[in-house]
Amino acid sequence: MTDMDTAWGRVRDALADAKGIAFDGCHKIYVLMDDEQMEQMASHGYDPLLPVPDGAASEALDVLCGWYEESCALRFISSIRTVKGDPNDGFTDLISQFEDQPDLDINDSSDDDNDEEN
Repeated sequence: MTDMDTAWGRVRDALADAKGIAFDGCHKIYVLMDDEQMEQMASHGYDPLLPVPDGAASEALDVLCGWYEESCALRFISSIRTVKGDPNDGFTDLISQFEDQPDLDINDSSDDDNDEEN
């Protein structure tokens, strides 16, 4: 099993209890775990914003796979649950940014294209 198989397993597990899914059309993909998060995403203008009816996790996974494939390289999938206190505590990374690019060194600030001097 690859690391991405494990990551997609986390997505599949989250979808079992999800209320909906949302995509910003670029790279932010969310699995929404409660009705308050569905309302929050609607108020932020997320489109598409789709409910996940009971028993429809497999169909939602197919949609998420499509969104993920069409996303830019900054893509990620997080679940969001409403929590009291710090709202950031409700986020869980399911597939982190760059998780599908294990050889990418995001800390490398060198620019190989500009190494030549004039």
